Amino acid sequence: MHKFYAHQRLHLYRLYRHRLEVWCRRYLSERKLMIGLSIVVGLLSGLAAVLLKNMIFYFSDFIINLRSADTENYLLLFLPLVGVTLSYLFVRYVVKDNISHGVTRVLHSFSRSRGRIKRSKMYSSAVACTVTIGFGGSVGPEAPVVLTGAAIGSNVGRFFNMGFRNLVLLIACGSAGAIAGIFGAPLAGLVFTLEVLMIDLTMESLIPILIASTTGAVTSAFFLGRAATFHFDVTADFMLQNLPFYLLLGIMGGFVSCYFLLVTERMGQWFSRIGKPIWRILIGGLSLSLLIFLFPPFYGEGFSFLSDVFTGDVSRIFNNTFIYDWQHNQIIFFGFLVLLILLKVVATSLTNGAGGVGGVFAPSMFVGVFLGLFLAEGVNVLFGLQLPIANFAMAGMAALMAGVMHAPLTAIFLVTEVTGGYNFFIPLMLVSASSYLVSRHFNPHSIYTKSLALRGELLTHNKDAIVLSLMSVERLIERNFVTVSPDDTLGTLVQDISRSSRNIFPVTGSDGEFLGIVFLDDIKTIIFKPELYGQITVKELMYTPQTIIYRQETMKQVARKFNSCQDYNIPVLDGKTYVGFVSRANVFSNYRNKVKEFSND
Repeated sequence: MHKFYAHQRLHLYRLYRHRLEVWCRRYLSERKLMIGLSIVVGLLSGLAAVLLKNMIFYFSDFIINLRSADTENYLLLFLPLVGVTLSYLFVRYVVKDNISHGVTRVLHSFSRSRGRIKRSKMYSSAVACTVTIGFGGSVGPEAPVVLTGAAIGSNVGRFFNMGFRNLVLLIACGSAGAIAGIFGAPLAGLVFTLEVLMIDLTMESLIPILIASTTGAVTSAFFLGRAATFHFDVTADFMLQNLPFYLLLGIMGGFVSCYFLLVTERMGQWFSRIGKPIWRILIGGLSLSLLIFLFPPFYGEGFSFLSDVFTGDVSRIFNNTFIYDWQHNQIIFFGFLVLLILLKVVATSLTNGAGGVGGVFAPSMFVGVFLGLFLAEGVNVLFGLQLPIANFAMAGMAALMAGVMHAPLTAIFLVTEVTGGYNFFIPLMLVSASSYLVSRHFNPHSIYTKSLALRGELLTHNKDAIVLSLMSVERLIERNFVTVSPDDTLGTLVQDISRSSRNIFPVTGSDGEFLGIVFLDDIKTIIFKPELYGQITVKELMYTPQTIIYRQETMKQVARKFNSCQDYNIPVLDGKTYVGFVSRANVFSNYRNKVKEFSND
């Protein structure tokens, strides 16, 4: 009976879905439909950001209230371990899917899933992130909320049976709405999507993303106001004579970004080599707990400590630390700042490596703020200057985001919108550009794209790659070739030629193993000599081609092979077995049609 009612509900769902789709396509043009869907996706993504922010706040507040004066900070010795353990169990046994590295998962959906993201990812990453951060995991909620927004966009698009191009656009809308909602920064949401996620920028894609980003920000502002994230209004004026110090900060930010990327990559590789999950949880969770116990600013997102730096209450970062009584010693002070800068990325890597779920967006902002504080305070102490601490903290935040994410425009606009520093564009542009250039020199790919690039799955901002990903080797295989045996005589081969419409004859063994090729052009001089029909065999006429395509190869590999050889037709094998041929003309024709379909504006 239960199965009967479930079947009936599914039938009704499909019926009403079909009717809605038919109505929309009858009365709305594709452009109008996309505008309407961008509003829906932006609204849902904004609500997801509001929900995630509230979940983290109330969950963290509940956990913090468990800490009494008697326990002091000692709960920190196991709370993060509990958090990563619960997150791992939720992902492993409830979600049963990989939801880590949210932005990377979105990029991966372009290359391997044709823009299809599972429905479960509309909530799973948010729940796991809440538990991770709520118990003190040293990560941020931005990557999970991006994955949530992208999943919303993907599933809304699939509901209306959108093609790949529109599906990718709705994923971008969801990501923009999520970023705009979590930070209350619509321009940053737009620029982040175009700079990090999008494949191609056209007016047709720009308007829906702009609408979704604005909708997400307005939704967040309606429910949270300025509480979407920390906020600081710049009060100190920008002084032209401080530009050299901002340039120095940008260069330092680039090198620290390289350190950030290196530690994240190496620790990720180290954790992946630990076979048993229980050991990953114990090693990572206990190490993280100890690190947070020694450095309480690493607890959770850490945005409250960033606000203290902006407002000048720097002493609060020493609360409950082992050096509280020595904070006024300059050597201790600057040494502590260096440890915060260097160890924050370790705490973040431990959180993710142990099984927690979160992003590096907030950690990079954290490191940048303390890098700016370190430089400004250091210059002031050494040279007796009065560099504005808050301004340099703000610029450091931009420098690290630009260097770690390889997204300088996102860094500029996000910092500007979060801090209200609209008259501060020049130093922000300087530090972001210099940090990005230094980081890019040593790291061609960002923290989001490196793993995909190593696997050859990075499609962002590469129309050729995305179009090739839409093509399938299997669909391009031509099979109307007459196969011949190596022991066939020339006379038998002539009979095969008479019943074939192709000028290529693959030579195969009795078990279908590919042995070589006979070209009609190569034997034209002898096929009209009957006296040779019984004397020459196919084995003497065939040759083995230098270039072979294997059935499991990607179209990117196939295109590379056509580019490196002069052959117009390349044989396709499944292991050693002959399957068919792929022709250069067919590949080009299919590529041209896909470009036209994907780039229609």
